[in-house]
Amino acid sequence: MKVENRRILAVGAHPDDVEFMCGGTLKLLAEEGYEIFIGIMANGDCGSMVEPPESITRIRRHEALDAAKLLGAELYPLGELDLRITPDDRTKEATTELVRSVDPLLVFTHPHEDYMADHEVCSRLVRLACFCAPIPNYTTRAPIPAPRTYGIPYLYYWSPFEGLDIYGGFVPQSVLVDITPVVTFKTDLLTCHKSQRDWLLEQHGIDRYTELMKQTGRRYGKECGVEFAEGFRQHLGNAYPRDNMLAQILGARVKEKK
Repeated sequence: MKVENRRILAVGAHPDDVEFMCGGTLKLLAEEGYEIFIGIMANGDCGSMVEPPESITRIRRHEALDAAKLLGAELYPLGELDLRITPDDRTKEATTELVRSVDPLLVFTHPHEDYMADHEVCSRLVRLACFCAPIPNYTTRAPIPAPRTYGIPYLYYWSPFEGLDIYGGFVPQSVLVDITPVVTFKTDLLTCHKSQRDWLLEQHGIDRYTELMKQTGRRYGKECGVEFAEGFRQHLGNAYPRDNMLAQILGARVKEKK
């Protein structure tokens, strides 16, 4: 299979979301020679019980840069504030500029329903940006606008946090990626985000940050007969490409469930 566009974009609401939810899949794609780009919608400025917003923003930016460097990825922070991401014209334009700047073959982001509103708004902004990116008459007020893309990218939503819906029920996924060979690397990505262990302990009652990731990975791995997996659903709505490009790239490491 020959694919000219070898750029992959993953967009998370906060600095560690991408690594937590699809870091293993991104590593596998990087090993196949794909360029990885990470977009971060918000600063992570509410992610501390002790550091003020400016300080924790700096800390988390450095952590995100460390993780991106480990993955060999390029980082795009959009600079929104935690719990204040809104789908207004400014954020729609900024997200579209991100998609146009990267011009990705494939995009990953949050599911439309997750445990917090930032994730859900980010998901809808990314979906809109993927759709708007090729439209010539959708203009932005960026100082130097990026050129439009020449098609809508493949769009995949990763699983909700812990694999659970807002009522605590498990959410099966239709596309499962075996990340067993790279789960140690994914653990290393998460340990770059040192500030979040203390935050998750205080706010969420979660002590073992990386163990929660592995627990979720085992849950999806059980769904497809491997030790660890990451789960996704592909956006198959009107105008979006509908063949499973992720499966075409990663082959037998992708398990599809009807």
